[in-house]
Amino acid sequence: MIAKAAPWKHGTISKLSEDISRGGTLAIIDIHGIPADAMLGMRKTLRESMSIRVAKKKLMNRAWNEANLDTKILDEMYGNAVQPALVQTSKYDSFALFSELKKTEAGRAAKPGDVAPKDIVVEKQDTGLAPGPIVGDLNSIGIPAKIMKGSVHIQKDTVAIKEGETFEGDLGMMLSKLGINPIEIGLILTGAIEDGHIFYSSDLDLDTDGLRQDIISATSGAFNLACNVSWFSSITTPTLISKASGEALSAAIEAGIINDETATIIISKAKNSALALAGQLDSSALDEELLAALGAASHSAEVAPSEATESEEAEEAPPVEEEEEEEDAGFGGLGDLFGLKKGE
Repeated sequence: MIAKAAPWKHGTISKLSEDISRGGTLAIIDIHGIPADAMLGMRKTLRESMSIRVAKKKLMNRAWNEANLDTKILDEMYGNAVQPALVQTSKYDSFALFSELKKTEAGRAAKPGDVAPKDIVVEKQDTGLAPGPIVGDLNSIGIPAKIMKGSVHIQKDTVAIKEGETFEGDLGMMLSKLGINPIEIGLILTGAIEDGHIFYSSDLDLDTDGLRQDIISATSGAFNLACNVSWFSSITTPTLISKASGEALSAAIEAGIINDETATIIISKAKNSALALAGQLDSSALDEELLAALGAASHSAEVAPSEATESEEAEEAPPVEEEEEEEDAGFGGLGDLFGLKKGE
């Protein structure tokens, strides 16, 4: 006589099949070690964005097979899951789902029988713990400790347990006293499938901040390269036009081409050149207007005198001898040379 499957198993398989048939993103999570009340809270929080169905692997395999999916894929998605559950969501892709489930994770103290997820290193430090039996307890599990300045100090960096090794005795409890809780509990994603592509947790655990910075750097580099080779696009065109306009203006100024944009700059340069040349000549060769212009330029470049200097009496400047009208009329000064007339 063949034993019939319990009705609840058929119900579980039916619900699993419904979730699988919805498509979207399917994932396997490990819920091992999560207290029942915490699990209820997580499911309530995530209910609107995803379905979480807890079942034994055998029932999941049957539902997966009934959906005409390869059970080898499901076996890969299980990973190291001790107590698997099926997640279905149409809201999140695999990466967003991993990030959302990551928020539920928290560390707990290791218990005897737990497997170390990575090398657990106890760093050299002042633990802040008061002296007592803990010094002997730490030394008994291979962590060198002694009392210094009224507290327990770890003497050197020590690997307490290596990845893959099993916790035994009081090791997990002692590490917890040092603030090390290496066993993660939460909805830990072990594998996901989306549009026929399988993703493992290592594929989905991205450094988003680092990735964002890499994208920014790559974008900046591509933009600079495109501008340097004059590659026109909707993004580079404004910059390239602005650059070309600036270069054209500089070329026009150097060539002395007069237009509405260059006239003011060229006249200013000519005036500065005239003043520089006039400054090299004797004052007797200059007319009053150039002397006044040179005096204004000199005054603007002077450094303000200190308070001590201001307190001193200014020396009287020697009187400027007036030139004879005949010399003034005969020479005309450099003002005439540069088109400057008296009274302008």
